[in-house]
Amino acid sequence: MNDITMPQLLQQITKKYPNIAAQYSKNERGDFIPLSYSDVFDRVLSFAGGLLSLGITRGDRVGLIADNRKEWYHASMGIMAIGAADVPRGCDATEQDLVRILSFAECTAAVIENRDQFIKILKNQPQFPLLKTLIVFDPFDIQDEELKTKGDTSRFTMYSYNEIIERGMAYRKEHPEAVEQELEKGGDTEVATIIFTSGTTGEPKGVMLTHKNFIVQLDDLKTRVILYPGEKAIVVLPVWHSFERLCEYVILASAAGMVYSKPVGSILLADIAKTNPALFPSVPRIWESVYTGVFKAMKQAGGIKQKLFNFFVAVGLFHAHHARNVKGLNPHFVFYTKITRPIVSFIPYLLTLPLYALGNVLVFKKIRTKLGTSFRQGVSGGGALPPNIDAFFWAIGVSVTEGYGLTETAPVVSVRPLGRPVFGTIGKPLSCTTVKIVDDNGKELPVGQLGTVMIRGTSVMKRYYKRQDLTDAVIDKDGWFDSGDLGFKTLDGELILRGRKKDTIVLRGGENIEPVPIEMKLQESSFIAQAVVLGQDQRFLGALIVADETEVKSYAAEQGILAASFEELLVKPEIKKLFEQQIASLINHENGFKLFERINRFALLAKPFEAGVELSAKQDIMRYKITTLYSKQIDTLFAD
Repeated sequence: MNDITMPQLLQQITKKYPNIAAQYSKNERGDFIPLSYSDVFDRVLSFAGGLLSLGITRGDRVGLIADNRKEWYHASMGIMAIGAADVPRGCDATEQDLVRILSFAECTAAVIENRDQFIKILKNQPQFPLLKTLIVFDPFDIQDEELKTKGDTSRFTMYSYNEIIERGMAYRKEHPEAVEQELEKGGDTEVATIIFTSGTTGEPKGVMLTHKNFIVQLDDLKTRVILYPGEKAIVVLPVWHSFERLCEYVILASAAGMVYSKPVGSILLADIAKTNPALFPSVPRIWESVYTGVFKAMKQAGGIKQKLFNFFVAVGLFHAHHARNVKGLNPHFVFYTKITRPIVSFIPYLLTLPLYALGNVLVFKKIRTKLGTSFRQGVSGGGALPPNIDAFFWAIGVSVTEGYGLTETAPVVSVRPLGRPVFGTIGKPLSCTTVKIVDDNGKELPVGQLGTVMIRGTSVMKRYYKRQDLTDAVIDKDGWFDSGDLGFKTLDGELILRGRKKDTIVLRGGENIEPVPIEMKLQESSFIAQAVVLGQDQRFLGALIVADETEVKSYAAEQGILAASFEELLVKPEIKKLFEQQIASLINHENGFKLFERINRFALLAKPFEAGVELSAKQDIMRYKITTLYSKQIDTLFAD
């Protein structure tokens, strides 16, 4: 599959499977309408022809400001088919984002989703001296009087998606095979996309990814993420992120179909029931919401149903742990555990097998049906999957394989294979990638020792766009990319991550602390929705904790604690004591935490963190923003 471009791969799959559905999207009635590979490829060629008719050529950069929808795919593939590169971002992009991205990337044209995106551009038009041509998915009247009050609309020439398709069809008729010839000219070293990172550190960088960066991963990924021709995968994530983008390329390489849905519980579950997908790629927060939803539903049911559920989940967790030991699916760091664990766990595994089988019939099977009758595998990426969530899905028989990567590695470095997933790890690196763990002096570390994850391979980015200085800071002369992540290897070569190097908190006593494992442990409490651990240059750790409103109010009602509002409830001594107990029960020596890793003080927050405010679009905590937004609460935490 190497030495080709993504549009050339689409062409190959179309020739082999022309009538298989490539996309399923809803019509006005909410019914899913399939679009075959043949139809999709034809639209891609026509979109490409439309771009050529506008004078857009090989090497140009075209903005792509839209959310995940079938037209996004046609536009992106069409842009790449003529040797141009897309510069993507979602509809949640701010005006400042668009100024930074479209202007810095020197885009002369942009594809936008709707009127709202146009307004962002219009209000800042002096910042876009090169941008002249706009293509819109959801058309509107550019001569609208209200729009004219926001800027000079005459500066832009606008076409609808359908107009570009029509222009492209006419271009292809007038210039037979011209688009196909452009497609064939494409080489795998050409830049396919420039993705500006979401910026958890505050400085977005344009990651230049070639077709080769993506293509080299696909053969290996098809052995770890199992999907067959004609099957379906549900897609809900922002496609401008490299994780979702590569997932869609895996779907393409498997000749399967994409089902477009929304990451909203009621919509997603209804769409799963309608379409029965085999694959569900998602981020940890969505898997957490599924987990939380199941437990809340059982709590509301109450009585014997809840007791049976709790009992069989406990059995499932116990049985799954020993089953993994017997099968060698728990991580090993010394050789002798490969021999001793199966022996020690064999009897507990056998003794709990009948109870586990009963729980499967009475409880687990009913939960699994919510994911559809064809569900085979979930993939979690874009962040760390909390261990308790991982263990729960394993216990109930739902296969969720965790992957790891960065935008700079296009993005996959490793992923647990469906056939032999090792719990708590992110699998072995892909065959196109080499990973080593090093200390602060660059010395490679042995198995089990925590250090910086260094990555080298054909999936590593070309460079940061127009920022050679930033490129040189992360890629050394031997081609090793410094991920900034902390992790270690198992005896068999699987990777385990432990947070970001830049997130490391150093206390006044010199103790180095990784906040992510503590935050993930705190979020195992049903009362804690989100947590941020703080303490840089302080004597001890503190935490900002977003309280789960439903759980806290339910507890207050049971205990007869009255308050006029949720904010007032959170300052009640009884509620503060509840959280003290929750924190103490989770962050302690028994759970592997050192004395200096304990949370000495905390502040309760009523309002959940939001994407674009405290969270990046990938739902990562933007710590540099937290310290500004919550400076008063943080000052109080560490006041003497």
